[in-house]
Amino acid sequence: MDKKTYILGIESSCDDTSAAVVTDGGLLLSNVIASQKVHEEYGGVVPELASRAHQQNIVPVVQTAIKRAGIDKSELSAIAFTRGPGLLGSLLVGTSFAKGMSLGLRIPIVDVNHLHGHVLSHFVRQNPDDRVPEFPYLCLLISGGNSQIVMVRGYNDMEILGRTIDDAAGEAFDKCAKTMGLPYPGGPHIDRLAAEGNPKAFKFSKPHIPGLDYSFSGLKTSFLYTLRDALKTDPEFIEKNKADLAASLQATIIDILLDKLSKAVDATGVRTVAIGGGVSANSGVRAAVDRFCRERGIHAFIPERAFTTDNAAMVAIAGYFKYLDRDFCRYDETPYARVTI
Repeated sequence: MDKKTYILGIESSCDDTSAAVVTDGGLLLSNVIASQKVHEEYGGVVPELASRAHQQNIVPVVQTAIKRAGIDKSELSAIAFTRGPGLLGSLLVGTSFAKGMSLGLRIPIVDVNHLHGHVLSHFVRQNPDDRVPEFPYLCLLISGGNSQIVMVRGYNDMEILGRTIDDAAGEAFDKCAKTMGLPYPGGPHIDRLAAEGNPKAFKFSKPHIPGLDYSFSGLKTSFLYTLRDALKTDPEFIEKNKADLAASLQATIIDILLDKLSKAVDATGVRTVAIGGGVSANSGVRAAVDRFCRERGIHAFIPERAFTTDNAAMVAIAGYFKYLDRDFCRYDETPYARVTI
């Protein structure tokens, strides 16, 4: 009998420490995440605090992931880790741990591009018969740092067709939420409030960018000016209109995203669309993409919310594909803060 493959994935690119184990066929055996609440009072991630928390969390998180997978660490075939992009201090914790553990177990390491992980998260199977995309497909990758339309021809063959030229969609959600006085991260609060509001109550600026590129800076400015002008005459304006503001903001962001996605589908003729990244957890985005695909008669892949935010399952599945190709990482490779697909 052939020996089973077990890949341990480690994710530490920002403020979540995560470990996961996948086996043959991309079947997920465990996915453990330790989140850091310390950043909420600062209104954003503090890199030094994040790296310290990773140092505290990584050992118990990895131990728990291996235990829940029902295996012993000696059975691991390889260790996949996020090499970048992300916060360098956080990445160093995961990178160093992966290297040390692989040396101790005498198994290879596999470096994973964090963005590849989001794109390939749809290949994580929780059950052997789970449906996965067929190549090629379009992935709308939307998060706090990225807004991209990616042509995915294979696990190692991706092309960015369009990207943001300034701010990302997630950044627009969070920064506009901050101007409303909502806690960090603001995206989930906008999502919750939008469900109670009128998406047509307010009109905000939409960019006119050629091609498939995105821009969200104009929208942020338009939103800020709307609040500024209204507060001059009514200091309670935000409190009175929170739900409508959130719903209108969310609807505008969705319109911007789907406008370019529609153009990409027309230009490529691809019949499968997937979404990924933290913003793909947004209820309005998920519903809009599902509706868009049904109306076009194309396949939609919308990830479970557990696989939208930073998680090690997506790192493990990306590492699994690279492991099958024997595409290993050298020990002298270092993490990188910035990189593209």
